[in-house]
Amino acid sequence: MSKKQKKMLIRIIVALVVFIACEIAEKLIHLNGVWDTVVKAAMFAVPYLMAGYDVLLKAIKNISKGHVFDENFLMAVATVGAYGTGEFGEAAAVMLFYQVGEWFQKYAVNRSRASITDLMNIMPEYANIEKDGQIVQVEPETVAIGDIIIVQPGEKVPLDGTVIEGETFVDTAALTGESVPRKLSVGDEVLSGVINQNGVIRVKVSKEFDDSTVSKILELVENASTRKAQYEQFITRFAKYYTPVVCFLALAVAIIPPIFVGEFGKWFHRALIFLVVSCPCALVISIPLSFFSGIGGASKAGILVKGSNYLELLGKAKIAVFDKTGTLTKGVFKVVETCANGISEDDLLELAAYGEYYSNHPIAASIKAAYKGTVQIDRLDGYEEISGMGIKVLKDGKEVLVGNKKLLDSRKISMAGAKQPSKVGTVLFVAENGAYKGCITIADEIKDGVKDAIASIKKCGIDNVVMLTGDKKEVADSVAKELGIDTVCAELMPGDKVDKVEQLLREKDEDSTLIFTGDGINDAPVLMRADVGIAMGAMGQDAAIEAADIVLIDDDPGKIAVAYAIARKTVRIVQQNIVFALAVKIIVMVLGALGFANMWAAVFADVGVAFLAIINATRALKP
Repeated sequence: MSKKQKKMLIRIIVALVVFIACEIAEKLIHLNGVWDTVVKAAMFAVPYLMAGYDVLLKAIKNISKGHVFDENFLMAVATVGAYGTGEFGEAAAVMLFYQVGEWFQKYAVNRSRASITDLMNIMPEYANIEKDGQIVQVEPETVAIGDIIIVQPGEKVPLDGTVIEGETFVDTAALTGESVPRKLSVGDEVLSGVINQNGVIRVKVSKEFDDSTVSKILELVENASTRKAQYEQFITRFAKYYTPVVCFLALAVAIIPPIFVGEFGKWFHRALIFLVVSCPCALVISIPLSFFSGIGGASKAGILVKGSNYLELLGKAKIAVFDKTGTLTKGVFKVVETCANGISEDDLLELAAYGEYYSNHPIAASIKAAYKGTVQIDRLDGYEEISGMGIKVLKDGKEVLVGNKKLLDSRKISMAGAKQPSKVGTVLFVAENGAYKGCITIADEIKDGVKDAIASIKKCGIDNVVMLTGDKKEVADSVAKELGIDTVCAELMPGDKVDKVEQLLREKDEDSTLIFTGDGINDAPVLMRADVGIAMGAMGQDAAIEAADIVLIDDDPGKIAVAYAIARKTVRIVQQNIVFALAVKIIVMVLGALGFANMWAAVFADVGVAFLAIINATRALKP
């Protein structure tokens, strides 16, 4: 709690004690005539002014600046009017409990903001460098690319870089929301903002501080409030017209009925109740706070949303489009099946590994990774690449061929009766001295958790999950079948992906949106064209951060479903607050105008509704 809040609380408590004393004194004081009124007016003026002097001053100040219609004006008119009609205790009570409600509102708002501030408390205060054998603390902004920094246990990693010495575990919760420590050793990349837990490590800096992960995260969060959701824009416009309208309606309640039925004092009091109820602070505060809390809750889960408008659009998504390689799959080839013919599977992998030894192709790397033995170079001779077909090499003087079916056909090597591959992927055929020895299927491995992630977003309300890929149709269909994807667009050139998204945008319903998720490297044009672009595992990739509307810090596909669920939850909370606040206010305004609601009901319809709406808004903080 801030000092300002504490002072306000003390002032409210003292005013409440004085108010209770005045209520007791009112029952004991019985003076004649005008003196009774004067004494009671002076007596209740003490708690009234103690509680509400700042409200009156703000109302006067705003009126002098031309800003007439706000909650301070409404409360000042209502309470001063009540005082003018002789309802001294009621005027003091309304002002007092209005301030109690305001205090609770501010407390709830500050708590939610503090939660996000604590969450984003990842800004490093210093970096350790070594000078003349001593560790010296310097500002992170002064460290250059290529410098070596030292990170000790308990310290935040101040800059992005690569570990060149030491081994440790780091806490990545501030960035990814993941509480499980991550192990770092020599050669691993490390992002700024994570906390070193146990070992001393030396890190070679790869980015200047302004380009580091921690700087980009803070920049995204700070700028998120500048992009307003449609609901926020609506409430701003609504409040602009709503407050003057209800003021004139209150004036009408005070003037028109007495012309026909008399009893000006009674109708004037009803008009004051009408004014107290009409204060729009429940909507003006709770709606932006709901989106602010939603963005904070997403940040806590390692999901950075660039603005509340994107959170709102994500909540209305019905079509989810995914790039395949690097997003749904790891983008790393792996041996998924071996079909040996007349030899063991280990011998088949050995032949292929010798054949691919000199190749740097990713497929060759997957073969060499699958072979557990060691290639002896002195057993190799006569390496030759055969364009468009494969490789020929001499192993122990025997000709080994590794390549596609065209290579075997060109040598008239028969595969009759041999076992055929059952899995979909890139198939390499192996032959030795003109005899077919088998085939090896290599495929891009599906990321862990993708299947569950897609199932989760479908449960949340996504109608159509689409996969875009440049792979062959049979490979794409196999991945789609395994993951439960509805629509497959295969064999696409990079430009075709934008065209396909354009087509889907034209075909979708007007009130729904399309989201595209890519790995953030080659997908910038599509990320920008979609209603909502999500870059996955993209922190540190400048193009992705610039192009995407939502950035998932780590490579966890499950965060897509989490982001969607947070967006839906936030929009629901906003809708609940709008309906609840307007319904209660309209009901109590009507009851007040008809004489069935008193000033206490009016205070609840204003302060109580605002407080409940704010409490509801803070639920979005929990992802």
